[in-house]
Order: sequence, then C-alpha cells, then structure tokens
Amino acid sequence: SSDITRGMGQLIRGLLIIYEQENFQGRCHELTGPCNDLQEAGVEKVCSILVLCGPWVGYEQASCKGEQYVFEKGEYPRWDSWTNSRRSDTIVAFRPIKVDSQEHKIVLYENASFAGKKIEIIDDDVPSFHAHGYQEKVSSVRVQSGTWVGYQYPGYRGFQYLFEKGEYKDTTEFGAQIPQIQSVRRIRDMQWHQRGAFHPVN
Repeated sequence: SSDITRGMGQLIRGLLIIYEQENFQGRCHELTGPCNDLQEAGVEKVCSILVLCGPWVGYEQASCKGEQYVFEKGEYPRWDSWTNSRRSDTIVAFRPIKVDSQEHKIVLYENASFAGKKIEIIDDDVPSFHAHGYQEKVSSVRVQSGTWVGYQYPGYRGFQYLFEKGEYKDTTEFGAQIPQIQSVRRIRDMQWHQRGAFHPVN
C-alpha cells in the first residue's frame, strides 16, 4: 500500500508484515521493532511473511527462544519458504538483526571455549564445510565482523543459528542442542547489498 511505501522513505531499520494465512492472505500485522510474544500482540498464527526492510530473526518460542529462522528482504509465502527443519511450525517472537559491518569474518571451533580444530571464513558463503576439509562438529564460534547464519546440514539446510558479532563459547550460547554446523553464509544488509534477499533452494 502507498502508506507503507511512504513510510519506507523514513529511516526504518526493519519492517516486516505477518499474515495469518499462506500467500499473504488473512489478517496482517506490521512489525517495525522487536516483539517477544506475538500472541500477546494479537497474532494467532504466522503463515506467510513479507519483509520490506530486513534482516529479521523469528523464534519458535516467546522471549526469543527455541528454533531460529532468519528472514532477509523478500517474500515468504508459506512455512517451507523459510525453513526445512520440520520440527515446528510456530513463530512466536521476532526481532530485527543487527548488521554493523559490510566486512565478514567468522571462526568456528571444534570444541567449547575456542579450542580444537577450527575453520576461518572471510567474506564468503560456504555451502559445505566438508569441501573445505572440515568435519561438522562446531562447539564454539567467534564472529569478528559481519552477521552470519550457520546451518546444521550442507546446502543451508536444517536448523539455523544466527551469529551476530561477538563470542559464543559453547552450543547453548547459539541455541544448538548438538554441536553440528555444516554450512554458513553471510547475512546481507540492504544498506550495503542491494541484492540482500536470500532464495532458499527447495
């Protein structure tokens, strides 16, 4: 609608529209900032999502807990357009993702507290750690710059783990139940990357 387009002229860090039915049908709700409990905000179900200004992260449980789903600018007409992990079909919380740099550097370690074998990635997306000669065990992570999303399986599949700048000294700090990450990619911000949208491979 023209209201939304007009609003985009202002400096909105994030704008996301939730629809209660698939394919952008049914009641809709706009978010411009974090929401710890969509149900308290009157949203019954999240079935499709339009991200006009991103990136965002959605969570399976209130207060930004449980399984994570990363959303860049783009259209997500139904559940399988944002996840293939199949554990849950609920999103209860959302927050905008911090992207504070156009440089990207991440180091993933085999053991907790940044010990053991490591794989260092600079300004690249890596669809398979195996291809880089690294097995999949990741127990701690150091993000020196940029914002990243790690995936349980190769090809950006399975559970998603958001990594903003900082240190994650064990799996509980990035929300993983098992220390398995097999692919990782950079999250692009529209501020620096006009083609910020990520298209999952079905």
